[in-house]
Amino acid sequence: MNREEAFSLLQKYNKEPFHILHGLTVEGVMRYFAKELGEDEDYWGIVGLLHDVDFEQYPEEHCKKCIDILKQEKYPEEMIHSICSHGFGICSDIEPTKEMEKILYATDELTGLIGATIKMRPSKSVKDLEVSSLKKKFKDKKFAAGCSRDVIKNGADRLGWELDELFEKTILAMRDCEDDINEKMRKLF
Repeated sequence: MNREEAFSLLQKYNKEPFHILHGLTVEGVMRYFAKELGEDEDYWGIVGLLHDVDFEQYPEEHCKKCIDILKQEKYPEEMIHSICSHGFGICSDIEPTKEMEKILYATDELTGLIGATIKMRPSKSVKDLEVSSLKKKFKDKKFAAGCSRDVIKNGADRLGWELDELFEKTILAMRDCEDDINEKMRKLF
């Protein structure tokens, strides 16, 4: 269970650059939060990297098919539980209860919204994104409509954070890993 094996597994089931980028982004965000909280960055990172391992090939079985995939690869039950908890209420009945699971649940959809927001900016970067700009996009239900505002709000509530705090921390996390992710994507595609 190391990062290289996890990334190979992600690539085995995901070929689209969008899905690879999303996995790398959530991995980077989870590593950032793990570091901030003094937790295991590799473990949290792998959970983030593999959270959508089944989505590209099995969108109708998301958070269900990954159980089989991850068990076959001998990932621990605790990690599988954490990965599946990010889909709570949408495609999974596994509730996020641990701090790591709550962060994954809250930031997964939010990283998608932030990603869509920065595509619209001249810089194409999160480095100059402010919370106020993200809040405007969050309020526009038609913008990045696939990113559930309810899940983002629920995630903030589960963490005991205000939305602005979740936005700020996730922006900072994405800033922290943006250059590394862009370099990895350049090498891959």
